[in-house]
Amino acid sequence: MTDTRIPSRVFANASQDAETAREIVSTPQTQHPHYRLAFQDMDFLLREDLRPVRFQLELLKTELVLEEAKIASTFVFYGSARIPEPAKAQALLELASDEKSKKIAERLVEKSKYYDVARELAAKVSVLPRDERGWRQFVVCSGGGPSIMEAANRGATDVGAESIGLNIVLPHEQAPNPYVTPSLSVQFHYFALRKMHFLLHARALAAFPGGFGTFDELFELLTLIQTGKIQPIPVLLFGRQFWERVVNFDALVEEGVVSEKDLSIFRYVETADEAWAAVQSFYRERAAAEAAEA
Repeated sequence: MTDTRIPSRVFANASQDAETAREIVSTPQTQHPHYRLAFQDMDFLLREDLRPVRFQLELLKTELVLEEAKIASTFVFYGSARIPEPAKAQALLELASDEKSKKIAERLVEKSKYYDVARELAAKVSVLPRDERGWRQFVVCSGGGPSIMEAANRGATDVGAESIGLNIVLPHEQAPNPYVTPSLSVQFHYFALRKMHFLLHARALAAFPGGFGTFDELFELLTLIQTGKIQPIPVLLFGRQFWERVVNFDALVEEGVVSEKDLSIFRYVETADEAWAAVQSFYRERAAAEAAEA
């Protein structure tokens, strides 16, 4: 048997069977929807009772995409889809026609600096070399949309690095920003699975000023760390003035609904340098603690 080649498989693969199925003779039986291969039958896959299968597919697809791209860890960026880069923010201010819209535009101008900060931070973390196994660490990952998300993907592009965009189907279309690496641009139907994929490989997270979506994503992470469901990672809140204005964390402690130590889960930062230094310090301290325990 040493000279005999043993085939690696004897069954046709799915793509071969799918091609064969397209070439079938047309009869009343073969034209009926129930005759379609299950994985080619969209009416079947979109049934209400197939939701668990769609969950599994949406969970698996992104995991395979990242694994095949040899992405070991990510640096996740959260932030508003409504904070434009400084020049565009200034243009909005100039177009403001009443006192209310002018006041909002002025606040957006104030926050627009974070577009540049996110872009700078993304560039900093995207130049890390691959590890000894060829895997990539701290790959920039955003929601794939505009504004702060765009800035993150753009920063990676600035230094010739690839970056991830986890987009989602919305009633008002949100196309991926042009800086997301096409092969790492993934679209989701389920918010829950999208949030899970943000955190599965996250080893640091930057949260910039944002609205309901940013709050939803950030507070899920804070809860997971608080309850011990995941190990702590660096959680960086950009813009202390914004966060303390919109969330009274100290009041939560005073009301007894969180403990004071829970506020140490995150830290406030303002600049890309400060943020990156905080991440490096976090992992140096963790390595030292692990060495001391060994």
